[in-house]
Amino acid sequence: MENWDEIRTAYHVARLGTVSGAAEALGVHHATVIRHIDALEGRLGVKLFQRHARGYTATEAGHDLMVVAQATDDQITQLVGRIKGRGDDVSGELVVTSLASISPLVTPTLVKFQQMYPGLIIRYLTGDRVFRLEYGEAHVAIRAGTAPDNPDNVVQPFGKLEIGLYASEDYARRKGLPLDETDLAGHDFIGGDNENSRAPFNVWLRTNVPANQIVFRSADNILFRDAILAGAGIGFMSKWDADRCSDLREVFAARDEWSAPFWLVTHVDLHRTTKVQTFLKFLKEEAKSWHIGL
Repeated sequence: MENWDEIRTAYHVARLGTVSGAAEALGVHHATVIRHIDALEGRLGVKLFQRHARGYTATEAGHDLMVVAQATDDQITQLVGRIKGRGDDVSGELVVTSLASISPLVTPTLVKFQQMYPGLIIRYLTGDRVFRLEYGEAHVAIRAGTAPDNPDNVVQPFGKLEIGLYASEDYARRKGLPLDETDLAGHDFIGGDNENSRAPFNVWLRTNVPANQIVFRSADNILFRDAILAGAGIGFMSKWDADRCSDLREVFAARDEWSAPFWLVTHVDLHRTTKVQTFLKFLKEEAKSWHIGL
């Protein structure tokens, strides 16, 4: 692909809409970006972009080129990720992704593993976005919920996170605690801000508690603990997290219907590499103390 640098530059201009944005993403001077665009348009004999005060907008021809460029760029990223994961030693990069809510469990494990292998660089990616293993965005993913079904991935059960219902000592003194599910009236609850959440505990809360009693809401499950400890109401927490807090009362014991199943996910091309297998073995051993029902 003789002119790939120029095509890649054009792709980033189309994606970001400005020369400066593309230059920053590519790590080149903005003059290089302009030179690549001019050379590519001259070679193809068509205008790929409309220039305006706000930046660059792809023409129809530019859009067609960008579709191909994006697919090619994705494939190259995938290839690089696979190459980085190969080898007979545990070195280079290890990229792990999970929900941010379990980072207090995962982070110490990653630190221990890196200390065992000083030649290793750890990249730990969290957040709601599902990082694509097929494009080399991560070597190992710890995912929650329904089992991932991508046929190119190796999926292993990784236990269930035990979830219970808790309140602070302060809340219990002020308002008491319900005896069972028939005694929820008059109590304040903490819940998710997304009414369409399929998390089992959020489904239970919507089913059993009127909306006007869910007085504190958040889109971030990590904040549930802070709200519970502050006395905002009764809310759900993982058992391992609750065990670390002394100022808590367990309202209802953890139920299987509230638990969140976990899965270890790796791409089939990297699953058998020394680095990934060594980490998976270490992770499973460390996780025996996580209260995730292994």
